[in-house]
Amino acid sequence: MQSIEGVDAANVTRWFEQHVPGATPPLAFELIAGGRSNLTFKVTDAAGKTYALRRPPVSHVLPTAHDMGREYRIISALQDTPVPVAPSVGFCDDPAVNGAPFYVMGYVDGHVLRDAPTAEKVLDEAGRRRAGEHLADVLADIHAVDVDAVGLGELGRKEGYIERQLKRWYGQFQQSAALQDRSVPVVDEMHDFLQARVPEQGAAAIVHGDYRLDNTMLGDDGRVAAVLDWEICTLGDPLADVGLLMVYWAEPGDQHTALGAAPTTVPGFPSREEMKRRYAARSDRDLSQLDFYISFGYWKLACILEGVYSRYAGGAGGGDQSGFELFAQQVQMLAEASKEAAGSL
Repeated sequence: MQSIEGVDAANVTRWFEQHVPGATPPLAFELIAGGRSNLTFKVTDAAGKTYALRRPPVSHVLPTAHDMGREYRIISALQDTPVPVAPSVGFCDDPAVNGAPFYVMGYVDGHVLRDAPTAEKVLDEAGRRRAGEHLADVLADIHAVDVDAVGLGELGRKEGYIERQLKRWYGQFQQSAALQDRSVPVVDEMHDFLQARVPEQGAAAIVHGDYRLDNTMLGDDGRVAAVLDWEICTLGDPLADVGLLMVYWAEPGDQHTALGAAPTTVPGFPSREEMKRRYAARSDRDLSQLDFYISFGYWKLACILEGVYSRYAGGAGGGDQSGFELFAQQVQMLAEASKEAAGSL
């Protein structure tokens, strides 16, 4: 039987036979997304039917991270809403089956635009514009979900979202920086600056937490076929999602981008201003304080990347460690971008 890291083929096949009606063994497994985040495998049965299996990484797993049950609960709750998600199939909470809990969803075929060459290859200019506009529409739809009506009202605390986020990420930043005896004063400065200027939070909504173009599956027409990667989703201030989307939404001529070869620099995609207007029209939300959330988004990414740098500097990446110093430079760049974005506050 096929052997692949992260999947106990025999045990998982037996689980499919017991819990997935219509699945026909033998099953074939293919890793389609890996790294420090959760692993995603394409599962194909003998009849050609396809599924996706999600599980935590096989190593370096934080105790409170990678909650498979939480992810599965979220996509299951969103099945009958306007938010496009993969069909939920089943959840296994018994680590004896596959070494860790996992869940199975229907496989959604399509395109993930991770870089500019891919965006140019798979969509024409009209398709790229459609992708941007639909991405803004879908974010508004996520934020419009009645969390109590779909059973997610207890997913997290509804109030004080930004305050909790500032505390969480600053604590992680301080821990990571201390491990390398490192100081990044602008991160400290922006923490204090943002903490003193947190806007009053409106009604709580679902916050995806990492909403960006390459965390969605797009159809051939450019429309969002499924929103992916719900692992840090919670309840709170929806404008945090909008601010972070603006951080990721690079334009031609930007000196720095949060993502390397940013796909949104290719002709056809709406501008940041057009994306803001599209979201505002769909959601009817006040974006007058969005600069705060953009500044917070840059700062949050700086804190996250400090953790990545610390792990690599400590040798956790294994193998070739060359180039990890770039993470340290990116931390500084993102923190400076946070300060620049806050200039009008």
